[in-house]
Amino acid sequence: MGRKQIMARQQELVSKAKAENRDLTVEEQAEFDGLQRALDFLSDSGEPGGTDGERSLSGSTGDDPTGRMGDPLSPEEAAKRAIEAERKRSADITELCRTFQLDPNDYILSGKSMEEVRSAVLKQLQENNAPVGARVTVDEEDKFRDCVSDALMIRAGVMVSKPAPGSSDFRNMRLRDLAVECLARSGEDTRNLLRASTDDLYETLCRQFYNPTSAFPAILDSTIKKSIVKLYEQVPTTFQTWTTKGSLSDFKETADHEYVIGGMGDFEKVPENGELKADMPRTERLPSRKLETYGKQFSMSRQAFINDDIGFLTEIPGLYATKAKMTVDKQVYSLLFNNGKIFDGVNLFDTKHNNVMEKGGKPSQEAIQKIILQMQKQKDQFGEPIYVTPQYIIVPVGYEFDLAVILHSTQVTGSANNDINPLYNYPLQIVQTPVLNALAGEKACPWFMVANPMSVKHIQVDYLNGQETPIVRRMEAAGTLGFTWDVYTDWGIAVRDFRGITKNPGEIIA
Repeated sequence: MGRKQIMARQQELVSKAKAENRDLTVEEQAEFDGLQRALDFLSDSGEPGGTDGERSLSGSTGDDPTGRMGDPLSPEEAAKRAIEAERKRSADITELCRTFQLDPNDYILSGKSMEEVRSAVLKQLQENNAPVGARVTVDEEDKFRDCVSDALMIRAGVMVSKPAPGSSDFRNMRLRDLAVECLARSGEDTRNLLRASTDDLYETLCRQFYNPTSAFPAILDSTIKKSIVKLYEQVPTTFQTWTTKGSLSDFKETADHEYVIGGMGDFEKVPENGELKADMPRTERLPSRKLETYGKQFSMSRQAFINDDIGFLTEIPGLYATKAKMTVDKQVYSLLFNNGKIFDGVNLFDTKHNNVMEKGGKPSQEAIQKIILQMQKQKDQFGEPIYVTPQYIIVPVGYEFDLAVILHSTQVTGSANNDINPLYNYPLQIVQTPVLNALAGEKACPWFMVANPMSVKHIQVDYLNGQETPIVRRMEAAGTLGFTWDVYTDWGIAVRDFRGITKNPGEIIA
């Protein structure tokens, strides 16, 4: 292709775009630029104007696309190679820009080289604080496991807020079918898998159960973990409403390194040219905290797999998650009810602690006012008065409606002169628990007033590294015909300060 042919083709591209009342497309612009490079090359090579490129030309050096040094090229070959180089440049720039979600058109139309584009992309990523070469992609196998896990959850009746894409394709598949799918993905012969009995498939899965890369047990793990997290959040316990949540990093007791500083004397008047008196703060050791481990082990039996018992994957783990949270709930209220000795060797509720009412009875306007005033008379470890803000009233089942009247009536019920109710809309939150009823049985059932933990701490539940939901671990259990998992969690319950909670001994609830 000589100068005339090149210029004719350029004019053809421009005329076509003009006739259609548009700009050149990216492809057309790339071809136009390639033709222009070829035209420039012909001019540099000394081809006289108006010829058809009859003379032979030698190729240029470096990155010039027309040929290698010393290779004779015709004008047609030079133009062809220039166009091919331009197309490759456009494709490379487009691929690079799309990798980093950038628009390639500006770089292509401006004639930038790949090196210039790389530098521009790197600069832009640095300015935007974006990590270079750190694009995270989800492996296809992970996507498969995630959508199958969500499908099992949905099939078992557990609500999944945002199912993984493609999960609907697996919702109707039996455990056997899922096992075949997983084994086929791992390279097993599909024809043999389809002919195998469910029991044979189970034996094959058992051999893969302890292989961390196997898909089927990983899907079971994921489904069980999701079920535990989902159902743990729905357990209707009440301890978390008024206790504080803490975190410990190990199982060592904290008695040796937690102290509170106080006991500073009052500021004293300093006369003119007088001397400031030295003062020495005191420290008191805080109550210790310690974690313990609690857990159970459960198995998916061979019969459950053969029977396609899909509910096992959510119901059984869900029951253990429920039991774990209810165990914490029961331990917290047992701590209050049993009234054992605490860090100072005195019972939690004792006259020495000034946190127990002398006379028991059900919640009433008078009883609630007295217990609030009792709390507000507390002093800290150094004998200084403290500000206590009562916030929760913890009662057994049976007092909820009486409290609704006491706290939300403008007048005192039954008073002769319709006296104003001082507790009207008093900011108390009612916490009702059947655990106290169960612990009391036929005995008097106590109730409690609890302070806002921001004013005075009282009961705290600690977890190992803040991990509240139970942990599930695939486990090998000798002599067990089935897939086995451990479910466990670590927590500890500690009395942080007796001043933040006061007890009314209560009465027998009919």
